[in-house]
Amino acid sequence: MVSSRRARRFIRRARFLFYLSALAVVCGCSRHEPPADLTIINNVEPESLDPAVIVAQADSRIVSGMFEGLTRLEPVEAKAVPGLAQSWDISPDGKIYTFHLRTNLMWSTGERITSADVVYSWLRALDPKMACRYVEQLYYLKNAEEYNNGKITNAALVGVSAPDEYTVRAELKSPTAFFIDLCAFQTLAVVPRQTIEKYGDHWLMARPLPVSGAFELVTWRLNDKIRLKKNPYYWDATNTQSEILDILPVGSPSTALNLYESGQVDIVWDKELIPSELMDVLIKRPDFHAFNYLGTYFFRFNVTQKPFDDPRVRQALALAVDKERITKKITRAGELAADQLVPPGTQHYESPPGLGHDPERARKLLAEAGYPGGKGFPRFEYLFNASKIHEKIAVELQQMWRDELGIDMELRSVETQVFWGMQQRLEYQLSKSSWAGDYNDANTFLGMFVTGCGNNETGWSNQRYDELIRAANDEPDLAKREKYFQDAETILVHDEVPIVPLYIYIGINYFDTNKVAGIYKNMLDDHPLQSLRRIKPKP
Repeated sequence: MVSSRRARRFIRRARFLFYLSALAVVCGCSRHEPPADLTIINNVEPESLDPAVIVAQADSRIVSGMFEGLTRLEPVEAKAVPGLAQSWDISPDGKIYTFHLRTNLMWSTGERITSADVVYSWLRALDPKMACRYVEQLYYLKNAEEYNNGKITNAALVGVSAPDEYTVRAELKSPTAFFIDLCAFQTLAVVPRQTIEKYGDHWLMARPLPVSGAFELVTWRLNDKIRLKKNPYYWDATNTQSEILDILPVGSPSTALNLYESGQVDIVWDKELIPSELMDVLIKRPDFHAFNYLGTYFFRFNVTQKPFDDPRVRQALALAVDKERITKKITRAGELAADQLVPPGTQHYESPPGLGHDPERARKLLAEAGYPGGKGFPRFEYLFNASKIHEKIAVELQQMWRDELGIDMELRSVETQVFWGMQQRLEYQLSKSSWAGDYNDANTFLGMFVTGCGNNETGWSNQRYDELIRAANDEPDLAKREKYFQDAETILVHDEVPIVPLYIYIGINYFDTNKVAGIYKNMLDDHPLQSLRRIKPKP
């Protein structure tokens, strides 16, 4: 089941890139484009612009500007507020949400958006053929998981329906405290059924492409840029601050900084696009904006491969890592060395203690596992996507494990899109990883390691862990819910250790506040495109 879903996903992406390459030739012919209001560097080329396909935060930034859900995130605190739905009612038991759509909703091509479009979009993401890696975000609906797993085939049994053109009824399995936040997430965004059914896998190539969000797609030129223009039919178009945005795919920190310094771009998102060797100097500048946000850097074990199927081995490697050495020597932006996955500042939650740094205990555990002093331990490989910061961290881990445990690790750097595919297919032994919260709740971090989750990507499964996560999400009492999550996180980062947290991110964007407005320091590092605007100079 899993392998066939991955195969469908791979084939769909290959076809998509083929059509996109052909389209790029045509779209690249125009040399008389009007200038953009703002030009943004958004890290590497998106994998897709399909809300049901994308995974990376960089892709989501673009997609959320094109396709909106029942709710959307406001820019200041990144809280969910009314989007396509102007209001909603919640039943006394917290299990039924009745959303009332705005009556002026239209696709960018002029047709009406109705409740049937919402139902279609959610069921499409749940369709097993989509192999949606964020599909678990919809599992809170009644019968959604069973439909996605093929246990039931009648979509009418899934807990989403359209009683009339302006009403969406969502029936949940149990009360879900963050369901309104989920409705702002990309997977639940509303997509155009009429276009998808006409063009199939390459529906994003349609021109004009119907969108439900603030911006419509003008061009996508591979390795050049994505151009978006204001959608005049968007329900809140009067408050969309820019007419045209250009978004550039740049993965090199030095290139990003050079383009910014030369005035060719206005905004650079992602701390990874700051040259690490210049971090100490750049972070002191007024146009480099640092802030706390919900993001954790960690690495994963592929627990299906020996010797990493042994928790003692995983614990040994974790205990041998001096995390403060990484944050002080390499990242140098004030990151917090972490023994936990869930970052501080997550609402209604405080993480339990992790393993800490204890090389002596690490050596004892490795000896218990049959590798005293590292003797007989096979050489293994650490996978990471091409980036100076990831490479430096990998080299540091390599040195720590050689010095403390007497084991040797090889490094393997691959292009980012190749990296995502290899990690998803478990074609690695150890793998660099990171996670930014999709909403402000512990579940956005802990929920992805339940058995079978598309973002688990470790091969790890633990029945007790799964039970605790389910219990937490069924529990309305916040104190009891926190305890369930704490017990689960203890299993994850202390007992079983399929992952090893290294540090909590510090978010950094760079832009000149005298030239750009609409970007705020929020815990999700989420900055809606419709809020961005260029500040006009005073006459």
